[in-house]
Amino acid sequence: MAVNAANPDEQVVLGEEIDHVRLITLNRPRQLNAISPELVSLAAAYLEKWEKDDKAELVIIKGAGRAFSAGGDLKVFYDGKKTKDSCLEVVYRMYWLCYHIHTYKKTQVALVHGISMGGGASFMVPMKFSVVTERTVFATPEASFGFHTDCSFSYVHSHLPGRLGEFLALTGGRLNGKELVAAGLATHFVPSEKLAELEKRLITLNSGDENAVRSVIEEFSSEVKLDEDSILNKQSMIDECFSKDTVEEIIKSLEAEASKEGNGWIGAILKGMKRSSPTALKITLRSIREGRNQTLSECLKKEFRLTMNILRTTISEDMYEGIRALTIDKDNAPKWQPPALDKVDDGKVDLVFQPFEKDFELQIPEKEECRWEGKYENSAYAA
Repeated sequence: MAVNAANPDEQVVLGEEIDHVRLITLNRPRQLNAISPELVSLAAAYLEKWEKDDKAELVIIKGAGRAFSAGGDLKVFYDGKKTKDSCLEVVYRMYWLCYHIHTYKKTQVALVHGISMGGGASFMVPMKFSVVTERTVFATPEASFGFHTDCSFSYVHSHLPGRLGEFLALTGGRLNGKELVAAGLATHFVPSEKLAELEKRLITLNSGDENAVRSVIEEFSSEVKLDEDSILNKQSMIDECFSKDTVEEIIKSLEAEASKEGNGWIGAILKGMKRSSPTALKITLRSIREGRNQTLSECLKKEFRLTMNILRTTISEDMYEGIRALTIDKDNAPKWQPPALDKVDDGKVDLVFQPFEKDFELQIPEKEECRWEGKYENSAYAA
């Protein structure tokens, strides 16, 4: 049993079995359901068990409290700096789980109320049905604290319309519920006051038939109409600026547009990018661009290499500095090394993308009959 360290009597993931329906609740509400090692292990165990259970047809996932999931528990990463590879297991298990969420064999519905950020959104976006509300907030802000866009989002973002993926990854730009549906990152928009009733109806439906599930959700869903000032209405400018070859050229293009009438919104975008880790921005842009020509498995293996190299400070300690400034000292004044984009050595960036020896890569099963193999405990790392 995986328990919540803040309250030992609470499980960090609750699993319920109701006839043909299976329900997962991410249950770390005081931590905004941030992803911990225990949460990953228990969620993976439930999903494997239920995929193999002929009686299980529909899996519903939700978050306890006011958030769906705020993503990785940054304090776990920060504290892990003291011991080499102390976070390797949770990273390996999470990315391995991401593959299985994307390729899951049973019908899945995510009921997403509140914050759904970074790795937390990997429990939302890949689902057959992802239901969002007016209170849903999505972002992938990793570059702002010296990390990179992970948990399969180098794959997801690279397949978004135009250059929206580069925009979201480099700026940490937020999308609301309606924008998520319009961008294809969620399937349905349901007003928050109807979400509990929708959950009851899905449980009563007691079926994983996709058409039946879709019909029930559509009874509760509202048509999406974007607000006039939505960032998605700036798609042509996003495509123009974020199609440039380098981060430096993207910023230069944004600066040129910012000076034009009606483009005041660009100022905050520029300010955010210029405060982000230069190294992380370069790694992130390359990762998203490579993702366009990579399979899901290839993206996850690449992300595993990037994360391990960042945790090992192979070329920079920016992630630890970013977390310190954001969540430890909370001074919001990170001192990046190097401090500027033109000081980042592209040769060093190449280093973090280099493949590991075959046995030390993330082991994604290649054959359907073996799809739940490749677990951490059977990897070269565990040995």
